[in-house]
Amino acid sequence: MTVNSVQNSESSQEHSIVDVQHTNCCIVGGGPAGAVLALLLARQNIPVILLELHKDFDREFRGDTLHPSVMEIMEQLGLAAQLLELPHTKMRQLTIQAAGNTATLVDLACLKTKYPYITILPQVKFLEFIIAEAQRYPSFQLVMGAKVQETIVENGVVCGIRYRGRGGWHEVRSTLTVGADGRFSRLRQLVGFEPIKTSPPMDVLWFRLPRSPHDVKDFGVGGRAVGGHLLAIIDRLDYWQLGYIILKGSYQKLRDSGIEALQKSVAELAPEFADRVEQLKDWSQISFLSVESSRLPRWYRPGLLLIGDAAHVMSPVGGVGINYAIQDAVVAANVLSASLKNNHLHLWDLAEVQRQRELPTRIIQAFQSFVQERIIKGALDTNRPFTPPLLLQLPILRNIPARLIGFGLNRVQVRNQ
Repeated sequence: MTVNSVQNSESSQEHSIVDVQHTNCCIVGGGPAGAVLALLLARQNIPVILLELHKDFDREFRGDTLHPSVMEIMEQLGLAAQLLELPHTKMRQLTIQAAGNTATLVDLACLKTKYPYITILPQVKFLEFIIAEAQRYPSFQLVMGAKVQETIVENGVVCGIRYRGRGGWHEVRSTLTVGADGRFSRLRQLVGFEPIKTSPPMDVLWFRLPRSPHDVKDFGVGGRAVGGHLLAIIDRLDYWQLGYIILKGSYQKLRDSGIEALQKSVAELAPEFADRVEQLKDWSQISFLSVESSRLPRWYRPGLLLIGDAAHVMSPVGGVGINYAIQDAVVAANVLSASLKNNHLHLWDLAEVQRQRELPTRIIQAFQSFVQERIIKGALDTNRPFTPPLLLQLPILRNIPARLIGFGLNRVQVRNQ
């Protein structure tokens, strides 16, 4: 079957199409937002096809934090107890050590919830768990290794996509196409949406160090600030994940100083790792994350909706990206399920999803900007010793970031189940 792309897609090529599938919802991107949305729709017997670019869900240094908001959503779906059977750690406080003192910046114990902690679970395990649950429903279909190439547009309405994979070009026609394909969203590029970007003052180098039998158990997450350097430490059960935070634009200077300079700095920040920093032998062991923050002015057009990082990229501050993306998915399912069941979608339905999620997104990004400018930038200042802001050391004020990190502006509830 040959389809002329000039007539009905935003492209100008011709392709031999292996097959054409029809569904109510086609989701591009098998990350947390896409997987959870697919599960929510499948539970309601709404036909949904989930397309994932890669052939597995395993990625290095992806976000692995499930906040109280997500755990409550999992409980509403009857999945929380099963999820917590997977190997994980819990973080109840976020602390930072500086100048010989330890300050608690966030204490989740103040939250009124069954889950007053952050669950640290490898994202690959979370995704495999959600996908396995979705596969129990006949209305769900997963396609791995699907590289989306084109949108199909007819009379100004996005009617589906074309992707390459499984031996050729394939076409999926759908009432709704959802872009949940992350911060480098291919679907966002295809429809020409340009995000409004901010420039956080930092970048992060992620790497791992092995555990020792004598290491602290159930450490959770912590931070160290010494001499204009900042280190995030995450307990990953069988190894330590470390994030070495640097001023934006300083990566090349650090590399020019040599791997030994990084080893020395990490040992100064966290002396307990001094006996193993030499295992960082090469820059290939280190993943560079260029930190950015952005949001789209508009998340939708007829037949298309963007959610999660495709609509709003979060900085790593607070580890909230996964949780806000999953909340997007829940709101999308709540708002759109009835229309998708009827196979008839209105533009105002898509606008309602953005209306409900835009203010929480703006508020958390403003909070992240505050932390980046008032705390992280100060910790990276080599001209003066770092001390955490007094305001965040007051217990009554620590409840505010705990609430924003744990739940966001408001709790999101699963409906229509």
